[in-house]
Amino acid sequence: MTRLILAVLLVATPLFAAGLPRGVKSASFINDAPSYPESHASTIVEVSKGHLVAAWFGGTKERAPDVSIWVAHFENNRWSEAVEVADGRQSNGPRLPTWNPVLFNPPGGPLVLFYKIGPSPSTWWGMMRTSEDGGRNWSPARQLPDGFLGPIKNKPVVLADGAWLCPSSTESVSDGWRVHFELTRDRGETWEKIGPVAKGPGFDAIQPSILFHSDGRLEALCRTRQGTVAMTWSNDGGRTWSGLAATELPNPNSGTDAVTLKDGRQLIVYNHSGHRPDDPGKGNRWPLDVAISSDGLSWKRVVTLEKDPMVSGYAYPAVIQTSDGQVHITYTWGRKKIKHVILKPSSLR
Repeated sequence: MTRLILAVLLVATPLFAAGLPRGVKSASFINDAPSYPESHASTIVEVSKGHLVAAWFGGTKERAPDVSIWVAHFENNRWSEAVEVADGRQSNGPRLPTWNPVLFNPPGGPLVLFYKIGPSPSTWWGMMRTSEDGGRNWSPARQLPDGFLGPIKNKPVVLADGAWLCPSSTESVSDGWRVHFELTRDRGETWEKIGPVAKGPGFDAIQPSILFHSDGRLEALCRTRQGTVAMTWSNDGGRTWSGLAATELPNPNSGTDAVTLKDGRQLIVYNHSGHRPDDPGKGNRWPLDVAISSDGLSWKRVVTLEKDPMVSGYAYPAVIQTSDGQVHITYTWGRKKIKHVILKPSSLR
């Protein structure tokens, strides 16, 4: 019997490894059995070596008033149970849905959780909470100043002078989708708005990610309704930005995220599909791919995280590189769960 069990284990181990997408070191679901039907819009951050924190919104369905912000911790290579940390309860009105959490751990801390509250993306407002102990306890929630939303989906970056530059956007009924940036020099006490970015040849764009280039330029990659990822560039540390232009990457009107790797290359996680001919402005949210670039212009697909068709698809990725050099990605899996993958270093070539 012992020999039989050993034989089964020896066979099962390579089969399990073979079941992972090529280039993926490990994959698991966060909060594998949620108490609510839908999970979406994850974010991930490293708070110390070996300790990651993820957040997302979960509830009955997007826009439902019971949708709250949930947080889980990754320690000792496993995820903790999720804890609800923010909701849309109003002191003088009905409960409202929460949206798009963004975790940010600036040098010196504290850990910051940005999120939105409101009936819809055209009417929501920005909120933030902070944690001095790596996301286990949180300060009271406070609203950002009127007209400021904070990072809309993807993580802020820290500029050379210590300022936080937040990639943001609006979905106005009157002005459409517009990308802008929000800057704070005092850790969220006061804010400055930059933009909106010119639409270029007519891009409706939202949800930018900010990248650093070795020549000092900044690049932001954006989701659009026009079937392609759009880009905008800054030559002055984020104070001004060029008009939107098309990249060579397709986009089915779905969120992306990107990060500058420690070796200076750029990495993006995105759906490598365009518009469906029968439904302009929308497309399939599969496959979900990782691409690498040395200049932010030419991209090479290096990993396919998901490829099987699914009605709700694989969407809204978040990506970071941790202090040990590993690349961690979280994303929505079928609107039901949040999935976490770690890439093999060899896959980034």
